[in-house]
Amino acid sequence: MNPDDDGERDWTEATALAAPALLGAAAGLILGDLMNPNARRGVALGVAALGVASLLPLTVGFVVGLVNGPESKFGARRRLRKIRDAGVGAGYADDDIDELRAI
Repeated sequence: MNPDDDGERDWTEATALAAPALLGAAAGLILGDLMNPNARRGVALGVAALGVASLLPLTVGFVVGLVNGPESKFGARRRLRKIRDAGVGAGYADDDIDELRAI
């Protein structure tokens, strides 16, 4: 158990864990001979669609991480902007220039 874990599971993790089960159930229904072929095909496609839909949050999170991550161009720009803006408050240089003009 992770000591930093607060006990709550991220919903993207939960959907990623549910996806293989749903896809396996879909494969079982496709291959099973217990149902009418038309009904089996419809139910299997519905369960497969649920499996794919449950993987979407994980996929979207991965793509957002690639685009906004620290190794990407956008992530590096954002990090540099935060570092530059953290040192001095807005308008600091303008106040100094106004004071120098008044002298």
